[in-house]
Amino acid sequence: MSLEIKNHEKSKRVKIINIKETDLDKLIFPFNKFNIRSLEYKPFSRFTLAKSLDEIYKNELSKILKELLNDRKTGAVIIEPEIKNKKFDKDFLVKLSTALAHLVGIPNFDSMSEKYYARFFVKHQDSSDSYLRKAYTNLDLHTDGTYVKEKTDWLIMTKMEEKNVSGGESVILHLDDWEHLNSLSKDPVGRQNFVWSSPKSKNVNYKVEHPVFSEDKNGKTIISYIDQFPEPQSMEQGLFLQRLSDALEESKNKVIFPLPVGSTIFSNNYFWLHGRKPFKEHSSLSRELLRIRGVFFSKKS
Repeated sequence: MSLEIKNHEKSKRVKIINIKETDLDKLIFPFNKFNIRSLEYKPFSRFTLAKSLDEIYKNELSKILKELLNDRKTGAVIIEPEIKNKKFDKDFLVKLSTALAHLVGIPNFDSMSEKYYARFFVKHQDSSDSYLRKAYTNLDLHTDGTYVKEKTDWLIMTKMEEKNVSGGESVILHLDDWEHLNSLSKDPVGRQNFVWSSPKSKNVNYKVEHPVFSEDKNGKTIISYIDQFPEPQSMEQGLFLQRLSDALEESKNKVIFPLPVGSTIFSNNYFWLHGRKPFKEHSSLSRELLRIRGVFFSKKS
């Protein structure tokens, strides 16, 4: 087994798993059995991809990912495949991301793309209705799934491609490293139900209600928050959200790093927040990302 795991240079909480080119070569044949459309139309084929990946590592990769993602002390993994060779194209990255996701759980339906995953570009010009594609605006720290009914246990973000890019570094923050966790999570306002909606591009035609802070089964504080989508119903809710936003963005414990093309951030969505630094302006700037978010397998799986 040639699986290599190490600590990220910016944080011991973040683990890096390197997938060597020799191991990727072993995936070409099983991955080529399925085109992208078959993966979209036949959910069971995604598990076949996942099993092909796991078997390369004697079925240990799935165990490692589940343990790391559920461990409050870690909870974030960066997968770095050696994909310098052109034989590993963007379809291969979709399949690899799909396989990784299905080693730990079931992806949610992504309303924005109407698939189990979403692909989108960040470019120089943008007329969209959310910060997601605003290249020159800071994408503030947030969690995913705040405006949908489904649980969002984990999140995958894969960098598919980028051209003429400077800046745009990934930003993540572990909830337990946040300096203001104790004061803000104990504020009664943070335990109130907030109304959460979403812009038209998300294709979600309902609103949900939930607090910003709650506890997991172990009594640990978890967070569900994004700055653009809450609809405060009172002065105290509005002011609380402002304090929360300011306190997150001013944190000195954010982990800021460039994500290599082809690499994947795989994180627990309950105690890791994520965002992005602004890009430096370039008329031909382009970055493509893939997103998968979902739930862990039940204990029976």
